[in-house]
Amino acid sequence: MVGRVIKLISNKWTVEIKDKLYECSCIGKFKYLKITPLVGDMVEVDTDNNVITKILPRKNELIRPPITNVDQAIILVSCKQPDFSSNLLDKMLVVIEYNNIKPVICFTKYDLLKDTKKIDYIINYYKKIGYEVYINNELLNIKKIMKEKLSVLTGQTGVGKSSLLNKLKTELNLPTGEISKALGRGRHTTRHVELLDIEGGLVADTPGFSSLDFIGMDKKDIKDNFIEFYENEDKCKYQDCIHVKEDGCYVKELVEEGKILKSRYENYVKFIDEININKR
Repeated sequence: MVGRVIKLISNKWTVEIKDKLYECSCIGKFKYLKITPLVGDMVEVDTDNNVITKILPRKNELIRPPITNVDQAIILVSCKQPDFSSNLLDKMLVVIEYNNIKPVICFTKYDLLKDTKKIDYIINYYKKIGYEVYINNELLNIKKIMKEKLSVLTGQTGVGKSSLLNKLKTELNLPTGEISKALGRGRHTTRHVELLDIEGGLVADTPGFSSLDFIGMDKKDIKDNFIEFYENEDKCKYQDCIHVKEDGCYVKELVEEGKILKSRYENYVKFIDEININKR
C-alpha cells in the first residue's frame, strides 16, 4: 500500500495510509543503496510487517530541513528578538527557489517594533518584486494558502514558528522557547520534522537552524535565483555578467538608482564570494 511519511524519530518512520498511521522500519537494501525515506516521501509499505519497501519518485528535496515533495516554503523572519536578518532571508529565498519550491514570506513579531517605517519599506520591496508576503497577524490569509498543500514552515531559531502554529491550530500546544539575551536567538523547541494537519493541508514544523549552505549550487544558480536580477540581466553589457566587477552592468545601475534594494545586492555579493571560497 502507498502512503506518506509524516514523521521520523530515531529510525522509526510514521506513515499515513488512508487516515491510518503505521510506525515502520525500512528494508535492509535501503542501507546498502545509501538512501533513506524522508518526511514528505510517498512510499510503498508492507502493512503486514510495517516495513517501507519502496520510495516513490520525489518532485523536490530539501537538505536542511530534510523533507521532500514540498509545495511551498513559508519563511518566517523576525522583525525583532531576534532582529531582522536580510542576509538569512535572501539566503533562504535563493535555496528554496533553486529547489523548485514556491517561497512565501511571513514577518513575525511586527507588533514589537516601535517604528515600523524601515521594515514596512522592506516588506513592500519584497512584495513589489513578486513575493507573497504576510505579517503574522494575517492568520486568515495564512490559513487559506495552506489548504491542500504540503508546506514547510522554516526560519531562524526563535522567530516564532511554534507560536504561529499554535495560533493556527490551538489544540497543538507546541512548546515555545524564549530568546536568549546573550546569544540573541531562540532555543530549539522542535526536535524532529513532523507533518501536521492544518486547514486541510500538511505543514512541516521543522527544527530551527543557524546555518544554511548553497549545496550543489554555483554562481549562475545564485544569480538566476535573485528574481529582479534575472529579469534585468539581458540589459547588461555582457551576456554572462555576474553583476559584481563588470562594467556596463545594468543590475548595478539599478542598485545605484535605488530601484534594487541595497541590502539585496550586498547579500548577493556575499553569496558569490561564499561560492568562490568554497571552490578553492
